[in-house]
Amino acid sequence: MTAHRRMTLKDLATELGVSTATISNAFNRPDQLSPLLRDRILSEAKRLGYNGPDAKARSLRTGRSSIVAVILAESLTYSLNDAVASEFLSGVAEVLDAHGHTLLLLPGRGHASQPPGSANIADGFIVYGLMPNNKLLSELPSQRPLVSVDFDIEGSPTVHIDDQDASYHIAQHALKTRPERPAVINLRLTKEHCNGRVTAAHTMLPNSSTISRARLAGFHAALTEHGFDADQIPLWNIEENVFDVCSPVITEILDLPTNQRPDLLLCMSDRIALTALTLAEQRGIHVPGELRITGFDGIAEGQYRAPRLTTVRQDSAGKGRVAAKMILGRIPKTQQLLKTELLLGDTCP
Repeated sequence: MTAHRRMTLKDLATELGVSTATISNAFNRPDQLSPLLRDRILSEAKRLGYNGPDAKARSLRTGRSSIVAVILAESLTYSLNDAVASEFLSGVAEVLDAHGHTLLLLPGRGHASQPPGSANIADGFIVYGLMPNNKLLSELPSQRPLVSVDFDIEGSPTVHIDDQDASYHIAQHALKTRPERPAVINLRLTKEHCNGRVTAAHTMLPNSSTISRARLAGFHAALTEHGFDADQIPLWNIEENVFDVCSPVITEILDLPTNQRPDLLLCMSDRIALTALTLAEQRGIHVPGELRITGFDGIAEGQYRAPRLTTVRQDSAGKGRVAAKMILGRIPKTQQLLKTELLLGDTCP
């Protein structure tokens, strides 16, 4: 082999005494080889200056890029900072890494007029969360597989947890000690922008679009069983699951006169619940003596601080693994419903 010619996959296979398919698997399908053989191939490839199969040529030849796109409902910054979304993405990445695929992240927000052009190179799509516009989804390549997570797309497989059942059970636990003034704080429940109290003037998003409706239905079912008129239970909505957006709404609630302030907050997320807990502590409102709080998600922060948060744990990383396996054809593309776990902490014993 002359020094100036670029080493090819066939050259490396000849040098190592293995098939070209084995070399290709070492770079593209690591699950097909033993770790020892793959490490040997990659080590020798590096020593001999072989950088792997030409991705562009492979894509043209096979019609596949080995790229899976995750389309996020939020911005990249928001998603990577959000504990639930980042756990989900780590689950997706774990499966893609194991099978030699690349993860492409595309934000849904900020691209309302058209999908990013880079979406066209992906072999499949995982759509995560409530999309801000249907145009984005309608312009994705229709022949590529698509899995939706936490909401429904007609004709596509989905990955969900049983949000209604989980919120029902945590509300049932909270209502064992009967509150005088229960209240519910939800996340992105209304079509109109609403960072505050929900009124009759607001329009609810459809059940298929948001997990908020399912969780609210679970809360309301438990409240009704305990003799409350669910329609009269105060309901607040929060637009983004971050402290700075939650804080004004929680402040409004906690600064109500003592005889109007809720003594039980059923919160749709741990971030909302932890914001309520922090602001209650700042005001000297004792939790759980004067105010009991429940969350939803089971993020680590809520379990490491004191008082420990009473919440529902969902396996967000597991959700990502299931979605990625479906896209890669490792499991059937069906409707998947994952289990949750009630975590009994100190904020609502």
